[in-house]
Amino acid sequence: MKNLIEKIDVGSLELKDQVVSINRVTKVVKGGKNLSFSALVVVGDGHGHVGYGMGKAREVSSAIKKGVEAAKKNVVKVPITEKGATIPHTVTGHFGSGTVLLKPASEGTGVIAGGPVRAVITSAGIQNILTKSLGSTTAHNVVKATVDALLRLKQPERVARLRGKAVADIIGAEEKKAEATPAATVPAQA
Repeated sequence: MKNLIEKIDVGSLELKDQVVSINRVTKVVKGGKNLSFSALVVVGDGHGHVGYGMGKAREVSSAIKKGVEAAKKNVVKVPITEKGATIPHTVTGHFGSGTVLLKPASEGTGVIAGGPVRAVITSAGIQNILTKSLGSTTAHNVVKATVDALLRLKQPERVARLRGKAVADIIGAEEKKAEATPAATVPAQA
């Protein structure tokens, strides 16, 4: 099932681009070898908007420029919590054989992530998160799996509306679970 993604006006956003990987590609033809470059680029404004794109050209700078243009066409909105600048809940994203696990983290944790995942997370403006990349280590698959995970995130307000409950009930239930888990693991002192 594809998510319905609203179109975001990138003209009003101040997007910063970050190059994730550059790959040199050689094509053997009758007259010799044709050299070209492909670039994977992530763009984001640091306030919940992020996108990725790929560009191919004979020169690196042209490939990056094409990648940025493609990334601006794929910008999506990511829900970020006000408290702690993290994600609302744990989520897993898949693309091809690449899988990325994203977990919310407490204030002061920072971004615990590898190269391609870190590029997407920092571009989105998430400051506290735990991540684990599983399966494929190819930069393209990992970036696409990370964006897939971010698209699967749900805002507490929307979940509360769908369930017919108050937002405090939804958030309160998550906090009660978090409080109950550490209390059970602490051994009793004699």
